[in-house]
Amino acid sequence: MLSFLIWLPVVGAAVVAFAPRSLSKTLGLGIALATLVVAVVAAVQYDVDGGRQFVEEVEWIEAFGVHYALGLDGLGLLMVLLTVLLVPLVLGAEWFKADDPAGGGARAFVAWALALEGLSLAVFCATDVFLFYVVFEATLIPAYFLVGSFGREGRGAAALKFLMFQLAGGLILLASVIGLYVVSSQAGEPSYLLSDLEKLDIGTEAGRWLFFGFFIAFAIKAPLFPVHTWLADTTEKATPGTGVLLVCILDKIGTFGMLRFCLGIFPEASQWATPFVITLALISVVYGALLAIGQDDVFRLIGLTSLSHFGLITLGIFTMSTQGGTGSILYMVNHGLGTAALFLVAGYLYDRRGTSLISEMGGIEKVAPVLAGLFLVAGLATLGLPGLSPFVSEFMVLLAAFGYAWYVGAIAITAVVLAAIYVLWMYQRTMTGPTPADVEGTADLGLREIAAVAPLVVALVFLGFYPAPLTDVSNPTVGELLHEQVGVDDDPPTVDPTDVEHDEQEAEAH
Repeated sequence: MLSFLIWLPVVGAAVVAFAPRSLSKTLGLGIALATLVVAVVAAVQYDVDGGRQFVEEVEWIEAFGVHYALGLDGLGLLMVLLTVLLVPLVLGAEWFKADDPAGGGARAFVAWALALEGLSLAVFCATDVFLFYVVFEATLIPAYFLVGSFGREGRGAAALKFLMFQLAGGLILLASVIGLYVVSSQAGEPSYLLSDLEKLDIGTEAGRWLFFGFFIAFAIKAPLFPVHTWLADTTEKATPGTGVLLVCILDKIGTFGMLRFCLGIFPEASQWATPFVITLALISVVYGALLAIGQDDVFRLIGLTSLSHFGLITLGIFTMSTQGGTGSILYMVNHGLGTAALFLVAGYLYDRRGTSLISEMGGIEKVAPVLAGLFLVAGLATLGLPGLSPFVSEFMVLLAAFGYAWYVGAIAITAVVLAAIYVLWMYQRTMTGPTPADVEGTADLGLREIAAVAPLVVALVFLGFYPAPLTDVSNPTVGELLHEQVGVDDDPPTVDPTDVEHDEQEAEAH
């Protein structure tokens, strides 16, 4: 099941690359929708209480203990579903913008997008650390060409900066991956299987060094302060669809890795590093929001809001609580939905105005009310309005932050106020006010454009009022990770009914 899920878009990317240009977009969208169907079938068969499922394990490089090993738990399943939902929506939204001949045309854009989808799915399904590292690095190839080949002037420099940061993180990660081989070899048979490494006694000093190798790579990918500077440049120069693929899918690998590998393999080191990581997360929360407030480019602003949001996700993970862990997983999904909608609608706005500068916009809502309405909903989701799904996850993370320390929660909650400032001020300057003469004839969104954003809005509203589908899947995974691996016991105490009955009898006798 998982191999088919992964290889379908990868092979599909190769087919699209050699298909006739006139068929490339339709063929690519069909492959993306078929991948979505396969993922939904897997989700229907998934048992929320069954642990890691759909396990595939084949020996790959025997001498190094490397396996082609795949499996899904609740965390991986939610990331898979987010990925397979966003890719066809991006292809639909970028239907005409991908025709840019400078980047190779629609055929190249669709092929690279499908390749990125397949490799990202492999990252979320891999249960062998070496396999994870291979596909973790391989995602950079389609991402680099998507940024460098499509978008605005200066995209080449942005793509190079993105690649240099990511390669630096990958090299550091490689050192820790080699270190895991050494440690596992000393303990007996070398193995990169996650199930073996989770049981391995790595040792305090070695575990802390190896932890930082993983964490730095994931902090760059996420991104976190101070290794975030590639983010705004990339989202500003890339197409809106590429921004969705990078921020809403690829960057999730960072926080996914923190949960799966940092906490799963290095629980002692993760607890030891918690004060340091929480400090970085809080700086990211506040600094990212303040930077966003000062931006005039709408795509740069949206990118920097993600710096603040990823700070909150990381904060929830390292509170080492069930509430924080579950809130972080929900945040990863909900951030993907809300930010994707914001990117795509901002892209529609850019198409109509010919500029991404907020200072040169205004008065749009009178002539394009549907565009303005969807932009407002996406913005309100970004600021965590109650009734929309990001509110649930943000609320859980903030509760966990206050549970960790009151001052941590007090700093984190400033994100709510700052988000209201940058979202509402952005909407006011782009949509309200007098309508300039050159805006009078602006066309509202068409059916194709609405169809690309509508599923995201529906998901934001539905999961805002009924988050149980997310919590039912994520809770068992978080509980197993924190209780069995990290050794945290933060569940509320349970009451034995027989004890209550005995106390009542004693009270009556008294």
